[in-house]
Amino acid sequence: MKVKELINLQLMIFSMIIIGLVLKKVGVIGKTGQKNITDLVVDLILPCNIIKSFMVEFSMDIAKNFAGILLISILIQVASVILGKVLFVRTSEGRQKCLKYGTICSNAGFMGNPIAEGVFGSMGLTLASIYLIPQRIMMWSEGLAIFTEAPSRKELTRKVLTHPCIIACGVGIVLMLTGWTPPVFLNEVITSISNCNTAMSMMVIGMILVDADPRTLVDKDILFYTVIRLAVIPFLVWIPCELLGVDSLVKGVSVLLAAMPAGATTTILASKYDGDAEFAVKLVVFSTAASLISTPLWSIILL
Repeated sequence: MKVKELINLQLMIFSMIIIGLVLKKVGVIGKTGQKNITDLVVDLILPCNIIKSFMVEFSMDIAKNFAGILLISILIQVASVILGKVLFVRTSEGRQKCLKYGTICSNAGFMGNPIAEGVFGSMGLTLASIYLIPQRIMMWSEGLAIFTEAPSRKELTRKVLTHPCIIACGVGIVLMLTGWTPPVFLNEVITSISNCNTAMSMMVIGMILVDADPRTLVDKDILFYTVIRLAVIPFLVWIPCELLGVDSLVKGVSVLLAAMPAGATTTILASKYDGDAEFAVKLVVFSTAASLISTPLWSIILL
């Protein structure tokens, strides 16, 4: 992708975020509407987007890239758990829960998928879907355990295997390996719904940005976390990939998704399990706003 095309992509994404912000600000969409749209994206639009991304001709190069990005993602998750336990020991317990969870579980699924597709094309989205499998597992195990007791193995398995995006990955992999194409009408349905992903996802990001007072948005803990999440972690992914000569597409998707802000579920879990919910909202909002600057910079570096 040329720099001019990248700038147009970022301007398009930024415009969609602004539209979502305005719709929430003027009251066209309320909290219930925002939740419903978020559920619609996660449960239907994003799974269709994932299935569509797997409709490519399978090859050994693709299998190699799948294995590579899966390994990188697992290593990132292990490192994120360690960083969360080491970096935030001096903060209060309520804040510490949010910071640890936000380090492990970024917004890579919700925000990263459309950006990976925009920057690296359909194969970028396919690799992003594989990258996210370890994070989705960590979200329902180590991530949830930060706020409450770790779920049983049975409960963890159920949550992971029944997640719409994991099911979509399974369906997509079967379609890719078998080469089977759905009937024309069904293929067009999947494609049409899939095409809504970037617009809907980015508008929800805009709605999230409304939920905090900019006058009290930043403190040293939030600023420190944002630097770690958006700069340090992707840098620690980028350097080894460069030194080891990792495939440029695998490297690009891995670094870009590692540079995503705090996941919106941070606020949900903090509110439900006695974390610092107000701090969680500020953490998500500020890191998301900062990512509007850092993501284009990383995209330029990786191209």
